[in-house]
Amino acid sequence: MVDLKNLIRDIPDYPKPGILFKDITPLLLDPDGFAESVRQLSAVIGSVGCEAIVGIESRGFLFGTAVALDLKIGFVPIRKPGKLPYKTVSQSYELEYGTDSVEIHTDALRAGQRVVIVDDLLATGGTMAASCKLVESLGAEVAACAFVVELAFLEGRQKLKDYRIDSLISF
Repeated sequence: MVDLKNLIRDIPDYPKPGILFKDITPLLLDPDGFAESVRQLSAVIGSVGCEAIVGIESRGFLFGTAVALDLKIGFVPIRKPGKLPYKTVSQSYELEYGTDSVEIHTDALRAGQRVVIVDDLLATGGTMAASCKLVESLGAEVAACAFVVELAFLEGRQKLKDYRIDSLISF
């Protein structure tokens, strides 16, 4: 079994001084590690029972599409503003330095559809909370939120306390 935690690299002072960035690129470079992360996510998500995977731009696409293929279910992207070609709905959220927003196609999900939202990392929870609101605005149900890495000390679970949270690695 691959130790996924050992495939996460620390980058000090990125993207600004005082931040210790958790870099997943060594995990992506290691075919056994990447495959193991997809296997573990698929096992957790498969037990939840969902009809689609929703992935958050951009690293959520890497894991979300692989899990969707593994589980033989559809994949829906959530993207930054202006990146989706069809009609969209958006949700804004607070950042420590301002606001940002995410978008989804208006016809991406149907009412009552159970989905799991996937991203690479849970930090403060703002992007995932906004993504959950987007999914729910289309009438779909968030069955769970799944992450490869969780920075538990940032307490992102607090913003997501109404949802099931699964993460493979916790720092």
